[in-house]
Amino acid sequence: MYKQAGNTHTPVHSRLDLLSPECISNFGECRKQFPAQPLPIVSPLFSPTPPAVRPVAASADTCQILRSAPLQGPEVPGFLRAESLPSPLPSFHGASSFLAALLFVLVPPPISDMRSKEKISYFYDGDVGNVYFGPNHPMKPHRLCMTHSLVLSYGLHKKMEIFRPHKAYPVELAQFHSADYVEFLHRITPHTQHLHDNELSRYNLKEDCPVFENMFEFCQIYAGGTIDAARRLNHGLCDIAINWAGGLHHAKKCEASGFCYINDLVLGILELLKYHARVLYIDIDVHHGDGVEEAFYFTDRVMTVSFHKYGDMFFPGTGDLKDIGERDGKYYAINVPLKDGIDDTSFTRLFKSIISKVVELYLPGAIVLQCGADSLAGDRLGCFNLSIEGHAECVRFVKKFNIPLLVTGGGGYTKENVARCWTVETGVLVDTPLRNEIPDNEYSEYFAPDYTLRIPNSSIENLNSKSYLSQIKVQIMERLRCIQHAPGVQMHEVPPDFFIPESDEDEQNPDERVNQHTEDKHIERDDEYYDGDNDNDHNMDDAP
Repeated sequence: MYKQAGNTHTPVHSRLDLLSPECISNFGECRKQFPAQPLPIVSPLFSPTPPAVRPVAASADTCQILRSAPLQGPEVPGFLRAESLPSPLPSFHGASSFLAALLFVLVPPPISDMRSKEKISYFYDGDVGNVYFGPNHPMKPHRLCMTHSLVLSYGLHKKMEIFRPHKAYPVELAQFHSADYVEFLHRITPHTQHLHDNELSRYNLKEDCPVFENMFEFCQIYAGGTIDAARRLNHGLCDIAINWAGGLHHAKKCEASGFCYINDLVLGILELLKYHARVLYIDIDVHHGDGVEEAFYFTDRVMTVSFHKYGDMFFPGTGDLKDIGERDGKYYAINVPLKDGIDDTSFTRLFKSIISKVVELYLPGAIVLQCGADSLAGDRLGCFNLSIEGHAECVRFVKKFNIPLLVTGGGGYTKENVARCWTVETGVLVDTPLRNEIPDNEYSEYFAPDYTLRIPNSSIENLNSKSYLSQIKVQIMERLRCIQHAPGVQMHEVPPDFFIPESDEDEQNPDERVNQHTEDKHIERDDEYYDGDNDNDHNMDDAP
């Protein structure tokens, strides 16, 4: 039913042999081992830091990893790439109109503007929904199976390419996370955890982040989906990539946090930075996107914008308006702290005004949008009053920029509403409005008694007054004026994608049960030969 995502990339050899294990776990040592070379992007961003402490004491060299990060992208004959222009761009005040017109002609419009229709890649692995965090734990990965079932029942799969992501290798996860943390996640099991009390405390694997069966495989799948999504965007194979299993934004370099073990968003952004000078990260989860913000707090190559509940000891307790980034990253972290009960009108008005200004000034080459559904009304852990239509309007607005877009899930703890929301937003991304009545599907009973997409508003009072929201907007706009230009980066050779080996089927033991990943290679999609928008038969006239 799926295409194997790993097969979509040209096999190349990894250059991670540039870094020793010691270098991977300690950023500072990279300078000593490779003094004459620019730091490769595969290094982690920061050295290990104590839990709940922002890495303000990190070396000034930590941002060099992004300053010298490789950058490459598809060239358009006859045009200059925007990234090749001087940084900062010269002011046109007092300059001749001829120069201004010349630069306008030489810089091409976004690639997606040249295409007649957007191409969507969708990543899903049913195994990710079969894990169990434990009794009474609010995180229910089964919501992903429900979402996928709804997507199929509405026929949205006919307008996308569906891929089963590869399972991210430990060395891929160590591009951001410390090698010792990744190794511990790899070997710990529910049956052995009683032998590792000290490590469990050190890595925060307790209470909110329990050890459960197939935990590491779960992390590999959702992280692999986001990494694969970023790679397809990088190679121009799609305009929009969707991984609803991703979006676990709380995980830190050396510890789990808030139900998140591996920060797939950081890994995906690092992948995008190989080809894009600037990446914009937008987070509409009810919880602050602290893990992503912390990872890029000292760089201007990633701008993070988080809309979240703040105050009243609400988790994770970060994301104040005054947290704006430091050093090169000053003014490139934007926090929008909100109060209980914010509704569609208030949220979308503020969202559109801030994001439109950010895109205008920052000129991102790619956007990552985290669509945590715990900001919906009635969420088990949330306190906002957004409808699915209001939540989806944010997705629709970002899509209209026609910038390469990576969309992930995130929080969301009323699972039937999560499935409703992400299905509607899949429809938005493929330009397909959905009827309110839910078609028959594998999980129909979860949507009783009305079997509709719409959800009722909650009775939570909106504590966000017009004056409060206006004050937030004014302060953010003032700080955006401090951004003098869209930051650039020098061109470098791009490290190749990881080589994902194919197993030799002739050597496989015939008595062994074939796993799902192998089986998928021999099964075409149900609609492999359907008469749809993406059917290549429509393009046969263009064949040589």
